[in-house]
Amino acid sequence: MINSSINFELPEISLYSLNKVSKREFFLKRMIDLFNYHQKNCLEFKNMMYSVNFNGDQISKIEDLPFLPVRLFKMYDLLSVPRHDVVKTMTSSGTSGQSVSKIFLDKNTAMYQTRILSRIVSSFLGGSRVPMLIIDCESTVKNRNQFSARAAGITGFSIFASKRIFALNDDMTLNLEGIKEFIEENSKKTIMLFGFTFIVYQHFYQELLKHKNEFDLSNAVLIHGGGWKKLIDQAVDTNTFKSQFKSVCGLNRIHDYYGMVEQTGTIHMECESGYLHTSEYSDIITRRTNDFSVCEVGEQGIIQLLSLLPVSYPGHSILTEDIGIIFGEDDCTCGRKGKYFKIYGRLKNAELRGCSDTYAEKN
Repeated sequence: MINSSINFELPEISLYSLNKVSKREFFLKRMIDLFNYHQKNCLEFKNMMYSVNFNGDQISKIEDLPFLPVRLFKMYDLLSVPRHDVVKTMTSSGTSGQSVSKIFLDKNTAMYQTRILSRIVSSFLGGSRVPMLIIDCESTVKNRNQFSARAAGITGFSIFASKRIFALNDDMTLNLEGIKEFIEENSKKTIMLFGFTFIVYQHFYQELLKHKNEFDLSNAVLIHGGGWKKLIDQAVDTNTFKSQFKSVCGLNRIHDYYGMVEQTGTIHMECESGYLHTSEYSDIITRRTNDFSVCEVGEQGIIQLLSLLPVSYPGHSILTEDIGIIFGEDDCTCGRKGKYFKIYGRLKNAELRGCSDTYAEKN
């Protein structure tokens, strides 16, 4: 018998305010609740926790929490709610012939994800809705019941839009007239641009180069994410990306973000100092590749992502296939509390999974 969802009450705190002692006490208790809940409600998860001798009563720190390898979501339908309670199924990005993760959301989990995403992005963008230019085509979001990661990202970020248009036509060409009209109408407002990194660069920046200085986006904020592999292959790193956009259209407020469909809503935004940040609802651990022991600060390792949001499926503790470094906690120069880190690519021989990277593979 599947139990009803555990209660989820959002604490009345700002997202980046708890010091590490307070954060770990709050976070660990909720994580153990989630582990216990998913063991009772997902047979596959119960069996996996049994195989690693998990006992929540013996966990004293988050580094001792086990994890599910992210590829398991490609192999199994992992649910902790009855199927008839699922209101949305999301799939990860994948190239042709590649299996994809399936993530099952009930009403409550979808609501949690939307609320926390809203709080995280609003802390960077401000509390008011703003005009939104989506660097993608409208056909991407047509299927409302089964979302790709790309469609889910567009739909999730659209909650910040007072109005929105798509910058690209369905053949991925630039909607020049629509963009010009949109920029002129909103020249005295903050505009949000949103898209996936490779698509933003390939289909927006490269086209803007042909119309250099025709578009003034100095009043805009670009939020982008989804994988850098193809751009790194083209010798475009984050600093180059930012300087090129500033040169071509005056855009100088750019924030990358890191997240995955298996933990939708739990994104890690890039701060003004160039680091990705955990919030009160997420945490990160880096582990060594040889034995999964915990890395030191400044040491490169595989990323384990933890989130308080997944209730309808056991996605609360995931070992990714990404490599990163944690640079510190509570002392980033941007002033935000929590861990701050950077991503440095994928494990060797790991499948492409970022929206940008898988799109680039297909095209």
